Amino acid sequence: MARRTAASSYDERDVKVRPGRGSRPRSKLRPAHADAIPALVVAVDRGRYTCVLDGRTVTAMTARELGRKAVVVGDRVGLVGEVSGAPGTLARIVRVEQRATVLRRSADDDDPVERVIVANADQLMIVTAVADPEPRPRLIDRALVAAFDAGIEPLLCITKADLADPAPLVDAYAPLQVPAVVARRSPGTETTDVREVAEHLRDHVTVLIGHSGVGKSTLVNQLVPGADRATGKVNVVTGRGRHTSTSAVALPLPDGGWVIDTPGIRSFGLAHVDPNRLILAFPDLAAETPACPRGCHHFDGAPECALDVALAAGRVDPDRLASYRRLLASRDGQAGD
Repeated sequence: MARRTAASSYDERDVKVRPGRGSRPRSKLRPAHADAIPALVVAVDRGRYTCVLDGRTVTAMTARELGRKAVVVGDRVGLVGEVSGAPGTLARIVRVEQRATVLRRSADDDDPVERVIVANADQLMIVTAVADPEPRPRLIDRALVAAFDAGIEPLLCITKADLADPAPLVDAYAPLQVPAVVARRSPGTETTDVREVAEHLRDHVTVLIGHSGVGKSTLVNQLVPGADRATGKVNVVTGRGRHTSTSAVALPLPDGGWVIDTPGIRSFGLAHVDPNRLILAFPDLAAETPACPRGCHHFDGAPECALDVALAAGRVDPDRLASYRRLLASRDGQAGD
């Protein structure tokens, strides 16, 4: 047989082309997962999500198609795969439903990164002790700003009322029309009477926040029998509590609703909050602001601010305006503890 010449031996049909990595066209279509089962995320731990559905607990991970979308406690999700909840099984979260509310904070006021604390809460209970440790009004103010910005109803819960009179603290927030509940220890015991607190939480999804040592986990343990949240003591030197809760967890209340316990916080950054939105939480004050000059931020002493005109005319409550401006100052880091 005659040899092929170099020029005639091969042509392009002889070359086997192997597709390179990533050369396969990616479809933008994603599975609809119409059969996904709805569930509620109640805990998050190192990439594993504890979900509840139909009275059982299921462990899940996020599906690849969700990408970097964060899933947090309180999210309502769709699950596929192994949803029996049997030991060693793992379901997949394939969908995160639209959130009704999002409570978020930043590490500080200069940090542009928002950290979502919980989703779909309709009530924020700010827990503070009247003493041991001392109240931190600036943290309370900042939590109120976050609640107003998120459209979540705030509730002030004052603990350790047997150590000091809670009335001054309650009165300080009365102009903001923030409801307050006082949790007192039962005489001669270490047990706190939580019946009034439970009434405020019934049929709500309530997230608890507060700095360490104020008694959040103690409240949760009495509100939810068997919760077994770790509790700690206040450091006698620093006057601060020790972090006992390390992650957020949602727990069902015996009489209906959910309570979400969160780790104690030392700071509450509000870089994500637009000060111009805060006025919307105060309809009586917002009604006066159309007469403000353009760009007015409504601070105390702002030139030609219509709120000062309304104050002089007696159209706004002076205590309420002062409280609103205190929140503004807290948002901009101008107020101390």
